Amino acid sequence: MQSLAIVGAQWGDEGKGKITDLLGQKCDVVARFQGGNNAGHTIIVGENKIVLHLIPSGILHDHCASVVGHGVVFDPEAFKEELQTVLDSGCSVTPEKLKISENCTVITMYNRILDGQREAKGPVKIGTTGRGIGPAYEDKISRKGLKLKDLMDKDTLLTKLKANLIEKEVLFKTHYECEFPSAEEEANRLFELGKSVAPFLCDTFSFLDESLQAGKKVLYEGAQGVLLDIDYGSYPYVTSSNTSTGGIYTGAGLPGNHIGEVLGITKAYLTRVGEGPFPTELFDDKGEFIQKKGGEFGATTGRKRRCGWIDLPLLKYTVKASNITSIALTKLDVLSDIEGIKICTGYEYKGKTIDCAYPGINLEEVKPILTEMPTFHDDFKSEVLSDELKHYISTIEKFVEIPAGIIAYGPERSEIKFQKDYF
Repeated sequence: MQSLAIVGAQWGDEGKGKITDLLGQKCDVVARFQGGNNAGHTIIVGENKIVLHLIPSGILHDHCASVVGHGVVFDPEAFKEELQTVLDSGCSVTPEKLKISENCTVITMYNRILDGQREAKGPVKIGTTGRGIGPAYEDKISRKGLKLKDLMDKDTLLTKLKANLIEKEVLFKTHYECEFPSAEEEANRLFELGKSVAPFLCDTFSFLDESLQAGKKVLYEGAQGVLLDIDYGSYPYVTSSNTSTGGIYTGAGLPGNHIGEVLGITKAYLTRVGEGPFPTELFDDKGEFIQKKGGEFGATTGRKRRCGWIDLPLLKYTVKASNITSIALTKLDVLSDIEGIKICTGYEYKGKTIDCAYPGINLEEVKPILTEMPTFHDDFKSEVLSDELKHYISTIEKFVEIPAGIIAYGPERSEIKFQKDYF
């Protein structure tokens, strides 16, 4: 296998960072292909906790090149802070180790202001992080966006910012009645920030092409989860990019090659941050217990995550939508010793029983069919799993018709068990 994609198989926060970190030891390149600093990968190495938002997880390995593809929307201010955090952790960051596409769309201060004003004053709460991700993608699609290479020339930068501000200025002044920087002020800010990014800018498409042609092993790292995909997710409560494997082709590139394996990361239960439907959400003591035991707080925003039972119709859907070939089942330890564990095995929807969600289904109207599972009491100190836990895992595998190649029962590297060889 030369290439492997890691995607979130739920609504994000499944534990992708640690899995990517471990598999990064076995590959030559780790590439990020979508999203921005609205997602966070928490990686624990010994007593050190590192949260990455823009820089790929492969940065922790000296032999590995980390690539930020052109599908990422890039906040240079957030990058400068994150770069310093990584350097302070003792990690080396060089242009050989970190390569950022010069064609990444820039998140401007205008994008951040617009995002925050919409969420605070708009008619519908999406649950956005307020970091300007959506408005930056809007600029990109409407062909008004700035690219990182534009930050290298102050005159070009100012010209494009003035054009970008024409419509936004009307919104800021008359609709939201909020303050905003002038085009000159924003150009000065971005030009200075561009100096921190400049050493790492390159043609990442060609770099990936050359790496693949040379037989190097490439790992594609996704952010968020398939259920937050702009096309495949629970719209409109989604992110603004393609979080599924399709985003790899548009946001990084896989020239002349195909993805050898797609690994979908899923928790043994289900969580969601922000607004939107959640058929198996728990509102009782069990939900609160899972939230506390699992430490379910957003790595980026610190927001409390809503918790519920694992939803197999949704998982089956993400497997199909993203061509997932195996899953990594994480946080099994959180469910240990809980009496009355349940799994959602279907929906009652519009007079029918269905076992797979699909695009456009109204999750507000489904009634989950819950099956109670035997309680397992594994402390994971032994290599042998209990029959009850094996039954829990095999039930999921049979339903989605792919194997659990990885099981995880904690955040440490030693608490992740590979049941399948990757790379």
